[in-house]
This record gives sequence, C-alpha cells and structure tokens, in this order.
Amino acid sequence: MKAIETYIPARLDRLPWSRFHVLVVVALGITWVLDGLEVTIVGSIGPILKDHRTLALTDQGIGSVAACYVAGAVLGALLFGWLTDRFGRRRIFNLTLAIYLCGVLATAFSWNFWSFAIFRAITGAGIGGEYAAINSAIDELIPARLRGRIDLMVNGSFWAGAVAGSAASLLLLSGRVGGVDIGWRLGFGIGALLGGIILYLRRFVPESPRWSITHGREAEALRTMAEIERDVGGRLKPPQGKLTVHPRKVFGFGLILRAMLGKNTGRSVLGLSLMVAQAFLFNSVFFTYGLVLTQFYHVNQTRIGIYIIPLAAGNLLGPILLGPLFDTIGRRRMIGGTYLLSGLMLGAVGALFGMGRLDAWTQTYCWIAIFFVASAAASSAYLTVSEIFPLETRAMAIALFYAMGTLIGGVSAPALFGWLIGTGSAWAVAGGYLGAALLMIGAAVCAFLLGVDAEGKSLESVATPLSSG
Repeated sequence: MKAIETYIPARLDRLPWSRFHVLVVVALGITWVLDGLEVTIVGSIGPILKDHRTLALTDQGIGSVAACYVAGAVLGALLFGWLTDRFGRRRIFNLTLAIYLCGVLATAFSWNFWSFAIFRAITGAGIGGEYAAINSAIDELIPARLRGRIDLMVNGSFWAGAVAGSAASLLLLSGRVGGVDIGWRLGFGIGALLGGIILYLRRFVPESPRWSITHGREAEALRTMAEIERDVGGRLKPPQGKLTVHPRKVFGFGLILRAMLGKNTGRSVLGLSLMVAQAFLFNSVFFTYGLVLTQFYHVNQTRIGIYIIPLAAGNLLGPILLGPLFDTIGRRRMIGGTYLLSGLMLGAVGALFGMGRLDAWTQTYCWIAIFFVASAAASSAYLTVSEIFPLETRAMAIALFYAMGTLIGGVSAPALFGWLIGTGSAWAVAGGYLGAALLMIGAAVCAFLLGVDAEGKSLESVATPLSSG
C-alpha cells in the first residue's frame, strides 16, 4: 500500500472534552465494573454454593471454579488481544461483551460443579478479551492531555463493581431474596442486565480512526473522524503535527515481538514488573481477606461484606483523586511514587499484623489507606502497557502483560496466602505481606529507572507506529 500522510492523531488529541468522550468512557469502561462485580459476588456467595440445596460445592471446588475464571480470562486476553490488533477495536469489543453476556447468563442457570466451572471460564474469556480491546480503544480516542486520568479512573472503576458486589452479597446471603437456591442466581443476573444495556450503548462507539489509518482504511478513518468532530461541535483549533504511515492489513507476530523486545526491552521489563507486583498484592489480599477475618479475628462469614465495602470504596477513590496528578506531576514520578509508598505502608502493616497490634477494623482501615494509593498504582500499570508500545501491537501488549501478571502474580498469591493462613501463624502471613511489599518497591525502582514521560504526549510520539517507518 502507498504511504498516507494524515492528521488523524492530531485531530483526536486537540478535541475538547465532550459528550462523545463520556459515551466512550461509560460504554467501554463498564468492563472493569463488571469484572469487579463478578469477582466479588463469587467470592462472597461461596458459602451458599456449598449448601446441598444449591450446587453442593466443596472448598476445593470453589477454588477450582475461581481458577477456571482466571484461566478463561488469560486465554481470552491472549486470543482477543491478537484479534483486536488484526480486525479492529470495535468489532472485538462487541464480540467479547457478547461472550461475557452469554457466560454470565448461563452461570445463573448452572446445575452442578462442571456446568458452573465451564460457564465461569466462558465469562472470564469475555472479560479477559475486553481488557485488551477496551484499553486500546479508550487510549486511542481520549485526548493526550487527559489520557492518564481517564485511564486510571476507568481501570479503577473495578472497585465500583466490587462495592456493588459486596452490597449485593449482603442481601443475597441474608436469605431475604427468594429461597436459598434463588438469591445467588440473581447476583449473576445483575451482570447480564448491565451487559445487555452496555452492548446497546456500544452501537454508538466508532472504530478507532488511529487503527483504521494504519490498516489502510483512510476513507473510513476520515469519515469516522468527521463524525466525531461533528458530535463534539464548536470551533476547533487547526491540528498540529502530520504523520506519515505505510499501512498494512496484517502485522505478523515476528514484527510484533521485535517491537516489544529489541529496543523496547526496557519497556517490557517495566510493564512486566508493574503488572506482576500489583497482581500479587491485590490477589494476596482480596482473595484471602475473608479467611484472615474469620480465622484471626473470628468475624462471622456472613458479615465479611461489611468490611469489604469500605475497602473497595477506598480503592475506587484512589485513581479518581490521584489520577489528575499522573497528567500534571508526570507518569514516572507518580507511578514510581505510588508503588513505593504502598510498598512501604504494606511492610509496616504486615509487621503490626504479625505483632498482633491490629483488630478486624483497624486492619481494614490500614488496607483502606494502602489501597487508596495502591489502586492508583495498579491502574497505572494498565495505562503504562497500553501507551508505551506501538499502536499496531497495543492490544497484544496489554493482553500479554495482563496474562503474565495474572499467571505469575495472580495465581501464585492466593495459593501462597491460603497456605500461610492455614498455618495459623500471624507471622507467617506477615511474611507474605512483606514479600508483596518488596515486589511493589522493586516495581517502583523499575518505574523510576525505566519509566516513560508520556504525560500530555500523543501516543505516536510516545511509541512510534510500526507503519510509520
């Protein structure tokens, strides 16, 4: 294909904030809310699923189902990450949401362990695929000056779903909604209802003009761009900065791997360190906090949601309130600073836990403070991997680092902490918290040394498109 000279990236970045951008954030960002809802509801209704009047699952069965969801998410991310870069953002984010919708709706009608596990794996595949397609589309449609705060806010909305899931679990576990075998099924119905509404809204979200132009669809990109500018309305400043691209329909795996390694090896190390550290921290605490509350503080299992709600609310507020600083103070300092601070705080709280100086509420208050900072740090990991690699590999990069972070940090953490808690030793659990703290501090060092100052810059200047050479 012949070279194309385009102002598309500059035209997108000079747009004022508008209802179009609100639509993008709501219609695409709901993915994280749905994931938070799914993870929290399943974790909270575990005791009900052990009842012989429901699915009669064992403790091992519940753990296996959680593993199926994670495995589905990892495989979905890898598969749909590649498809997103190949066939476009819009086509795939509609497909992945439809898969999630089918999976969660089917879950509500599960009849035994195997049906529940299979339907959870399908649900996870949809959510994992969403991560790659959604983060790519959002970053490519949001103006550069706002990209950091919007990305953090969207990724942090996971905790809005966690709050909703925790609140719903209190009602579902109370027995006031239908019989024992009805309430938990209605919990999955919430996700299906939200998914159906958002699938309708996504009809109005266009394909990324950035993706279209690099795949030789110049007419489509110009038409979409004109429609966006018409929706935004008002007088727009002339775009500054022309880009020359040599479009291709397909970018092979060899080219993608060379883009992520080679001269970008440092960026790959950065992305992996951020993803692994945050995955280990969050999964070590949230998959096992219920066990800590019941075993060390003797909290009734039906009241665990009361402690999770304020904790999830703190996680939600962190990216919202700290997000603008990632666009003003800068990526490197804020990413490194949030990882470092949360790691130091976690080490201190681990020591207090080991010494027996905490109770259920004081430990929850400590977690609120830590995760207010750590939630912004974790969200910035997704921001980082979505903007420091070329456009043609963006979705695949998100998928790979999400998968590796989940497999290395997300799978090992619950297993390790489950064993540590099983020892009955507070100091053993404290040692696990210290390990998580060291991972966060190590990631902070990587951020300070290898971080990219991407604040306020176009995606093309942060990572030159493969098609521009």
